Amino acid sequence: MSYKRWNVEKAIVLALRELGGTASRKIIRQTIATNEYVNLKYEDVYDTKVSARTGRAYNPFLYDFNFGLKNLLTVGYISSMEWGKEISLTSIGRTAELSNYPTSEQTQLVTNYWNQKTRERVHRKLTAMQESDDKLADRDEDLVVIDDPESRQDADESQWKSDLIECLKKFNSGKFENFSRALISKMGVTIDKNRGVVRSADHGIDGFGYFKSDEFRTSRVAIQCKRYTQDQVSEPEIDKFKGVMDSFNAEYGIFVTTSHFTNRAKAKAMQGNNTVTLIDGQELADLVEKYELQITPIKTYTVDCKINPNAVRTKKISFL
Repeated sequence: MSYKRWNVEKAIVLALRELGGTASRKIIRQTIATNEYVNLKYEDVYDTKVSARTGRAYNPFLYDFNFGLKNLLTVGYISSMEWGKEISLTSIGRTAELSNYPTSEQTQLVTNYWNQKTRERVHRKLTAMQESDDKLADRDEDLVVIDDPESRQDADESQWKSDLIECLKKFNSGKFENFSRALISKMGVTIDKNRGVVRSADHGIDGFGYFKSDEFRTSRVAIQCKRYTQDQVSEPEIDKFKGVMDSFNAEYGIFVTTSHFTNRAKAKAMQGNNTVTLIDGQELADLVEKYELQITPIKTYTVDCKINPNAVRTKKISFL
C-alpha cells in the first residue's frame, strides 16, 4: 500500500500550542499522534515501510513532518530549526487563526522558498528522485532526506528505532517476553523468579515483580506483553489484564507491545484503582535507548557544514 502524503503544518502548530509553545521534534510527533490532529492517527505518524531497495524499515511520515517545519519557518510561525534545540512558536504562530492557513501570500512564500531550494539543490539523491519516473510509493525512503542536519538527525534516529521495532516483531513470544522483562527490570522492577515467569498458559500475565518507591513503599507489578505486527491492543485486552491483575493482588500493571493501543484501551488503562502503564512500540524503542538494553552507542562526529554540508552525522545506535 502506498503512503498517503500529509500536510502537517496545522498539526505541528496545534501540538506546539498544546505543549506551551516549545517542544522537541519527538514530543511534537508524539502529541500529534496522541491527539490525532488533522485526523492523523498513531499509525499514520509511526508506521514504517520496508524499502524495496535496501530491505530496511523506514518512517515515511518524517518527510511530511520536516517539510512542514520548513514551511512554518518560511511563513514565520516558528522561530528557528537549530540543530539539537527545541522548536518554538513565534507570536504569530501562537495566535494566528489556522482556519485561514495557508493564505495566498503564505502559499507564495512557500512556493518561492522551495523553488529557490530546487535551484540550489546539489544533493544527488533528491536530484535523482526528482528526475525518476518511478512511482512515489517506491521512492518514499528517499523523501525523508532533506538537506539540513536537523532533518538527517531525525531520519537517523527514526531509522535505527524502526529497525529495532521490526527486529522485535520477529521475536517469538517467549523471547519477546524475556526481552520485555529484562527492560522492566532495568527500569527498577525486581522480577519475582517464582511468580514472575509463568509458562503454563501464562495465567494471563507474562511477568510479575515488585517496585520500591523513594518512600520505601513496595508495590506489586503485573506485566503483560503482546508482540503484534499489525493489530492494535484493544480495550477488551486491557480489561482482561486488569482482571488477572486482581487475582495477583497487583497494585498496577505494565502492558508492553510492539504495536500501539486504541483510544478506548488507553481510557480503560486509567480507570479504577489498578491502573496500567502502556508502552507502545515507539516508547519501547525510546526506553531501550534510555536503558541501553542490548544496544551499543556509537560515538560520531559532526563535520562543519560550511566545508561539506552533506557530511553531517548525528548519533546512531546499533542494537545486537
